[in-house]
Amino acid sequence: MRSKYVFSLPAVFCLWTAACTSHTPADDVLLLYARAQEVYREGHFAETAKMLAEEMRFVPSLVLRGKAEYLSGDLGTAEKSLKRALARKPNNVEAALFLARLYRETGEKKEAQKLTDRILGDHPQDLRTLRFAAELARERGASGEAASAALLDRAVEASAESALVFLDRARLRWTGGNTSGAMEDLSRARALLSEDSPVFKAVERLESVIREVSL
Repeated sequence: MRSKYVFSLPAVFCLWTAACTSHTPADDVLLLYARAQEVYREGHFAETAKMLAEEMRFVPSLVLRGKAEYLSGDLGTAEKSLKRALARKPNNVEAALFLARLYRETGEKKEAQKLTDRILGDHPQDLRTLRFAAELARERGASGEAASAALLDRAVEASAESALVFLDRARLRWTGGNTSGAMEDLSRARALLSEDSPVFKAVERLESVIREVSL
């Protein structure tokens, strides 16, 4: 277990809030999850899975463990972890998408497609799932090209919507005095857009204004 990561409990609760289970997890569960996230971000997937091996209830830890097991090549164990997470929280997009990827990798294309369709039924604008669905369609060859193109068109539209959210938050942050946060949001918005997009031009204009005022 690594000891160099130090976390305050408020910060850990922020990590947990978006994907909590119905019970409030103990402090040690939250702290372990936060440490495991840092190890995962460093690319130490086998170590991450080992850190979370005993966790059986906290959904974010189960999802992170499943992802780490998948990325370290332990597909059989990853499938069990991701299914356990989905049994506790069926609408968890991250767990479902990684399980769909696992199915594709193990040759279970029909299962991958069914799971992907289910995700998009609940979350039709999820960018990662749209891109994955487009990949699955392309793998069908010529018969899937039209479907793949349509899915990517939807992904482009969803990207523009996401960029607008970043642009709105950038304006709010800037007027609130958080210039660095505003520029970070504008950079993330820019990464989602093509240069001929009207939203891209709006991002450029706000970036220009902020730089001029900050000089």
